[in-house]
Amino acid sequence: MKSPTYQPLRSTNPLRYGFSDSVFTHSPSLHTQKQRSKQKQALDHITMAAPTDTPATTPTPTNEPYVVEDCRGLLKVMSDGSIIRSANPLAAFNFPDDSAVKSKDLLFSSTHSLYVRLYRPVKTPPNTKLPIMIFFYGGGFCIGSRTWPNNHALCRRLSAELSALVLSFDYRLAPEHRLPAAIEDAEAALLWLKSQCTGPNTDPWLAESGDFSMVFISGESAGGNMTHHMAVKFGSTGLSPVQIRGFILIMPGLLETELTRSELECPKSAFLNLDACARYLRLALPVGATREHPAFNPFGPESPNLENVNMGPILVIAAESDILIDSNLNYANWLKEMGKKVELVQIAGEEHAFFSIKPLSEATGEAIQAIGRFMNKTSSGSD
Repeated sequence: MKSPTYQPLRSTNPLRYGFSDSVFTHSPSLHTQKQRSKQKQALDHITMAAPTDTPATTPTPTNEPYVVEDCRGLLKVMSDGSIIRSANPLAAFNFPDDSAVKSKDLLFSSTHSLYVRLYRPVKTPPNTKLPIMIFFYGGGFCIGSRTWPNNHALCRRLSAELSALVLSFDYRLAPEHRLPAAIEDAEAALLWLKSQCTGPNTDPWLAESGDFSMVFISGESAGGNMTHHMAVKFGSTGLSPVQIRGFILIMPGLLETELTRSELECPKSAFLNLDACARYLRLALPVGATREHPAFNPFGPESPNLENVNMGPILVIAAESDILIDSNLNYANWLKEMGKKVELVQIAGEEHAFFSIKPLSEATGEAIQAIGRFMNKTSSGSD
């Protein structure tokens, strides 16, 4: 599709993967030359394409398998192709159990043995219908689980503070299952919800308390990416009789063809930095694909034209210090330029994934309040 005409809020750099001087068609100023040097240094350090035959690390020669990719110690890809996953969560969080919310697990995909965790406020009055919030957690499409304590605490808080039934869905992870596997699982999750609305074996919690005319799809990071694809796939009306009222993208893992300024300037000490982004791309994308792949780049040359797509109301929550802040801002504004119903909320001073990494924080509370306002507005038809 043609690139949007919107001029980014923060300048992007005329840099494509891989680097080519032919990209620059003007005589560079001293400032531009410095920027170009910075860009080259970034690309000399990291490659954002999918896997090649070159390993990510060059260890001392040995007959024993060695680690070639390591995602936070939770996922290790070995030189012999084997994969080691840790049973531990991202961190040893010890959150207090919230007795105000109950939870339980259900199998939603027997094909892939995938589960969903349901959350319901305990003090739900009889005959009261609650909005249904679908939540897809993040993890670069490579790590994560509905059972991780931080994700569990977050969904409890969402259910309690939004007075909603929250459904946290697992999905297949890369590199065992490269994209579009996770996106396909998100679609299967929504079709499962539809079956719960129309089928004879509806779960009692959904039957008693779920309002299938007030459904919201949400996700953080990789989950926000999946939420975008569900907005394109289903919009507001594509899951009838289930009525989707809105889509909530929290620091969505969406990229552009060119490196943005926030990517180039992201410090190595950031929770999500350029190295980590590169690693997730290598592991999650189909072999040989680049960041122009439609799974990550909604406005790239291989992506569908969204001009005439009814995506429904969208809320984008961005974090000020996130490596993806520029891409998130541009995404929201490009959709606005197309005439989509988009709201943008920026959380000051926060890095990528604060929403789930710090589920009990004030910043997460601020984001939940923004979600609540969005839900109230779209539910009342005032969007």
